[in-house]
Amino acid sequence: MIDWARVTELRDEIGPNDFDEVAELFLLEVEDTLSRLEGAMNDPPQMQELLHFLKGSAVNLGFREMSAMCSAGEADAAQGRVTVDPMELKAVYRSSRTVFETEYAQRFAA
Repeated sequence: MIDWARVTELRDEIGPNDFDEVAELFLLEVEDTLSRLEGAMNDPPQMQELLHFLKGSAVNLGFREMSAMCSAGEADAAQGRVTVDPMELKAVYRSSRTVFETEYAQRFAA
């Protein structure tokens, strides 16, 4: 579910002290963007834009399943079809975040 190699790479790039702050900012921005998905259900270009942002954030945090869902939905929205179920994407995000927060603490404990 989590690409720990990507998480480690990002953590090494920005430093362990700044990683927590950056990750929290990403998570807040992801939650804000997720809250706007339902309003874009009839607007493929807006959905494409939202999913593109979510995909990038998911990749950076190593959320593989979420990234794949966003990528597929973004491609569909580019073709004028909104196929992403916001509730399903939110559920994948929540489960990914839970795993991320739990395992991150175990993997990178000081």
